[in-house]
Order: sequence, then C-alpha cells, then structure tokens
Amino acid sequence: MTDLYSDFDFSVLENPDFKEDSVREELILPLLKTLTYKPFGRNKIIRSKSISHPLVKIGSGKRNIRSVPDYLFEVNGEYAWVLDAKAPNEDIKSGEHLEQVYFYAIHPEIRVKYYALCNGREFLLQKIDEKTPSLYFHLEEIGQHWEQIEAFLSPDIFVQTSILNDTAPSYQKAVFDYDNLQLPKPMVVRKQAAKRHFGVHGYFTKQAWNVVQHYVKNFSKPGDTVLDSFGGTGVTLVEALILGRKAIHIDLNPLSKFIVENLITPINIDELNQAFERVLDLFEKNYPENKKEIQQALKKYPYPKGVRLPKGSDVEFVEELFSDKQLAELSLLKYCILKESDTVIRNTLLLMFSGLLNKVNLTYHASKGRSAGRGNSSVFAYYRYRIAKEPAFIDIKKYFRSRLKKITAAKKDIAPFITKKTIATATIIQGDATNLAEVAGDSIDYIYTDPPYGSKIAYLDLSTMWNSWLDLEVTDEDYEREAIEGGSLNKTSDEYSDLLAKSIQEMYRVLKYNRWMSFVFAHKDPKYWHLIVDTAEKAGFEYKGAVKQSNGQRSFKKRQNPFSVLSGQLIINFKKVKTPQAIQKVRLGADIYDLIIETIESVIAENDGAFLEQINDELIMKGLEFGFLDILSKEYKDLTPVLMEHFNYDEATETFHIRPNKKFKTTIPLDLRIRYFLISYLRRREQHKEYATTDEVILHVMPLLKNGITPENQTILKVLERIAEKRDENTWRLKEKGQMSLFN
Repeated sequence: MTDLYSDFDFSVLENPDFKEDSVREELILPLLKTLTYKPFGRNKIIRSKSISHPLVKIGSGKRNIRSVPDYLFEVNGEYAWVLDAKAPNEDIKSGEHLEQVYFYAIHPEIRVKYYALCNGREFLLQKIDEKTPSLYFHLEEIGQHWEQIEAFLSPDIFVQTSILNDTAPSYQKAVFDYDNLQLPKPMVVRKQAAKRHFGVHGYFTKQAWNVVQHYVKNFSKPGDTVLDSFGGTGVTLVEALILGRKAIHIDLNPLSKFIVENLITPINIDELNQAFERVLDLFEKNYPENKKEIQQALKKYPYPKGVRLPKGSDVEFVEELFSDKQLAELSLLKYCILKESDTVIRNTLLLMFSGLLNKVNLTYHASKGRSAGRGNSSVFAYYRYRIAKEPAFIDIKKYFRSRLKKITAAKKDIAPFITKKTIATATIIQGDATNLAEVAGDSIDYIYTDPPYGSKIAYLDLSTMWNSWLDLEVTDEDYEREAIEGGSLNKTSDEYSDLLAKSIQEMYRVLKYNRWMSFVFAHKDPKYWHLIVDTAEKAGFEYKGAVKQSNGQRSFKKRQNPFSVLSGQLIINFKKVKTPQAIQKVRLGADIYDLIIETIESVIAENDGAFLEQINDELIMKGLEFGFLDILSKEYKDLTPVLMEHFNYDEATETFHIRPNKKFKTTIPLDLRIRYFLISYLRRREQHKEYATTDEVILHVMPLLKNGITPENQTILKVLERIAEKRDENTWRLKEKGQMSLFN
C-alpha cells in the first residue's frame, strides 16, 4: 500500500488554500476507499449523524446544541469508530479538536472505543480509556504503517471483534529501501507551528522542526536509531521520537543536555501548576521592595560570582550582566525553586527559570516600537555579551508565569508521543562529537546534524551566563574539544578543521552501511565546504548531493549584514556505502588508503603498466618510509579488489593500467572554476531577465565545487566581486565584457 499517495505532492499542504475540505477529498477519501469503507453497504461511512450535547443547552427554551462528526463508521449495523478531519495547520495531538472527537466517541448515541483525527499531515488513532495514541503516523509514511492500520481499522477486524477485545493482530513493517532513496525537496519553514520547540528556551541556532522531521522521515523508518552529534536544543531527537524512531542526542554544552532532558521528561501538569503557585507565593512573600532589602537578599541568596565572561564582552564577570535588583530577583526565585522536593518538578521550573534569563539582564533591550517584553538579548543578536544602551526591565513575576504557559504547551504537545514508556528510546549525552565512545560502531540508521561553523558562534563561551546560573560545569577539556575557530582558546582555522574532520570520521564509524547522513552547511567560505565533503569521502562516505533550504524569516544579523551573513543553508547528503574501497578505508585509515592508491598510480604511470610484484615492492618501500607496513601486511590480501575496482588489468601481460580518461586530480585552479560557474549562472539568470542575490549565487555554486582544494582565503564572494557588480542592495549582474577582460 506504499503507493496510496504516490501522486500527491505533500508540499501543497503549505498552501493556505488547502483546507479541511481538501484534506477530506484528497487524502482521507482514498484512505477510506482502500480500507473498503463506502457510503452504503455493510462497511458504511455515515456523514449525517447529528448528536446533541448531553449537558450544554442554549437559549430561553434550553435548545440542545447539536454537532455532526465528519465520519462515523458502521460495520454490520454497529458503530465501529469515529474520525474528524482538520486543516493542515491545526493541531490534532492535543487541545479542543482531540477533546471534540473524544466527545463523539463516548456519546451515548455512538459509544465506540476508538476515535481518530487527520489534518493531512498526520493521522492519530486513540482509545477512549488510554492517554497515549494507539496509532500515530505521518501520511507521507503510510506505507510503513499500512498493516498496522489494517490491524486496527479494517472492517474485517471489527467483524472478528478482536479490536473490541484488545487483541488486534500483529503486523510486519513495510520494506524500506535505503538504497534508492531520493533527496528531499526544499521545505517551507514552519518554525512557530510546533509548541514543543518554539518559545521553550532561547539558543544560538535552532533547526526548523518541520525540515528536520522531513529529513528523518525521508531517510529512516519507524524503529530506526537517529543520531545528532551536535544536538543543540534537541530538535532532531524530539522529532525522531515523535516519528517513532529511537534517538541519540550528543552535545558538548551542558546547557544543551539540561534543556533537552527537561523538555522531554514526562510531567504531571496539575502538579507542575501547584508547584509553580507555591514558588511564586514564596517569592512574593520575600520579594525585596527597596534598596536595603535588595542588598539583604544579595547577601542571603546565592548567585554566580567571579565567573569570567569570554573576551569581547562589555564586562568581566557574569554578575556584572545584571543590576542589583535583577540579581536579587533571580537569586530569590532560584532559591524558591530549589525548595521543591520533586526532582522532575524542580528541574522543569529551573528550565523555565533558565529561559527567563534571556530577558532579565542588562544586555536585553526592547525592540523599536515594542513593549519591554518584546525585545532581544545581545548575546543572540550580536553573539557577544554587549550591555544595552537602554536596557529593558521587565516584571519578572509576569514573565515567569509566561514561561509556565510556554513550557506547559510544549509538554502537552509532546505528551502523547514521548511517554514514560517511549522515553526509554531516547539517549541524551553531554559528550564530544570527535569521540562518540558511547555509541557502538555500525549502530546508527540515520544522522542529521548541524555543526558549528568556523568562528561564527562560540557556543560554550556564549552559554556562560546560563551554565553559571544553573551550576553546570564546563571544564578546560570541554573548551579544548569544542569544534570552533577562535573562542576563548583562540583556536586556529586548522585546529577547527581538524576537530570537524574527526567528528565526521566518528559519524562514519557509528553509521550502518547503506545508511545516510545529512550535514547542515551554513558558511560562505567554500574552504569549509571542501573540508566537509573531502573528509567525508576520505572516510568512506559517498557524496549524494546538496539541497538548498531556506531558513525562513531573515535574521537580525542578516538584515544588518546582507553580504556577510548567509540566509539559507545547504543540507549536504552522504551515504555510507559498502564497497571494497570504503571497507579498505576503514581498515587502513583514510590517509594511508589515499597514499596507497597514489603509490599504485605512480608505479603504473612510471612503467606504463605495472606488475603486481612492482606494486608490491613500491608499497613495501612506502610502508617502511611512512610507518604503516605492519597495517599493510595484515590487510594486503584484501587490496586485490581495490586494484580491480580502480585499475584495468591486462590478462595477456599481467599488468595493471590506469583506466582511459580517468582523472585523479583537477588541474584547473579553483578561482578559475568558480569564475566559470559564476559567469554561467549569472548569464543564464540574465537571459531570463532575473538577477540573483548573494545567497542564491553561493547556494548554487557551492555544490559545484565538490572536487578540488580551496586556498586558505578563497571565497566565492571575492571572485563574484571581480566579475560582477551590484545592481541594487543585494542582487548582481555580470560586468560588461570590457570590464571583465581585465580579470581574464
């Protein structure tokens, strides 16, 4: 049944004109027909069952309120289950829509055990006496769930009464063909549509949840294990869990681990609300009203002292980021939270407290024309601790209550899918992407990750304020292992490149063969593009292509610096292939493998064909010279398949030869290749009377430069400025031929 929606383009769900009626006609109707439900007969669809509300009446005559379920299903004269359709932008996992269809199911005139909702994106089936869904899937993945759908909803199941006796038959998972997966199409970003992510806690970067979800669905199946080794706020882990995958989240920053653990941990909302009121009551009773009481509070309640901020900050220590009043308020609030005895409740309140820190400090400023609470912190706007010229001061009690609303919404959004049972499939580690020691080799089914890029964001440095307030330790070793350029340790570009390369090698080690890795790239310098692709290929990955993906709304830094900040990103996709070449790279190491291939090429080229003995002699000499003879002696018996893969063998002369037209190294300088691609692209755009933006140019040209070595300071932008000119604020056109000839 994998072809049920093969002709349907799910990107149409982003169109605001695709509403509930379209969901019914385009998606629900084919599903029901396939299940053999019809408007008449023994497996009947009822669309006109009007039912009254048993408690609510309106008007002076106390008239009953009546409503009609979208679909009520009757099998052999008895009601079986009920289904409501919703628009694609409506939430079906919690809230009034779920409550409404539940009311239909338990109504005295219907009385069925199962109720369902579908918004075109997702399908949810739930039993009236259970809190978690019996069945939940994304319609794009319906083929992988079809036997389970039939096990619950096929009319024959109701005839056999097995569903009524809770003995629905087991099902087998549909075959998932990892070998023939296609690259995903770009998505329309919907950042604010998921309460489980939007508004939970500020962070320096956060992937759009629906993009991550789209990639996880495309490259893995339910039950697979998904890894993000630069996990951030846990978007990959959360979306993987919601899709029925197992998930591993790794990040060096203890703040990352703290946020993700406390976001997904199940909690009793009523108990959280009660604890919140206790904390706020204690806070208000001890609230410092004047300067004297503020000073007394500062002596009584602990707060971070003497914690040094990163270089470039306007002040030296964390406590200098706050006014005395703010320090007193925050230290008192934390003190009140720590009085709570339940660990889950206490940590959830601390998550709310940590999210509040963004607004309660001297770097926080109100956005122009907005209220004090609608502002921004310089650490997110400028990636440094910059004291605001006019700091905004908010009512801490008001915004702490606002944090409660956001956390409650996030918890409710997650609750149906990440339960006490399913949370066991999540692993959250404060760890090093360059050493995934806690992850077994060949154990991961899919990797989606967004690494740091060069000197753009020093995550550990910029998290100092949060980590110090939460008493989260960051060691000197953590700073040494962080894959960034610059930062408090002034890491060089080479040091950053080495750390990033090691992380890619580790990802290769833990990924299963014939599985995929998606690597988010958001840097304008092709040097890092080459680093990623070349390192991945040396490790044994096969490059499968890059997808241009919008980030959604333009960031503050992009608006301020349209030519230096990249809006949009490339998602680079690799596959770990099981070829003789890949296997040997693992056994010998990528560098040794490349040296062996280079040595074989040189022997063949020098002798116009080489005997196995000649290749053997040269490899022994190189092995002695570079110290890998012991490895070579163990693995040499397996090099024959590699020779046969890379070279032609002449049986008559018993010699190996370089294949005709085989190119091993590009001889065209990189800047010349960039120039060629730029001219070709801009000229084609101009022929269509279109002009490309800086970001469009970079996102188009970057994937074309996969092969080749990038000079240290080479950028696409430098070549672009030589061959083209700005026609307005952010678009380019080719220079006239006379101008361009200067640069030929």
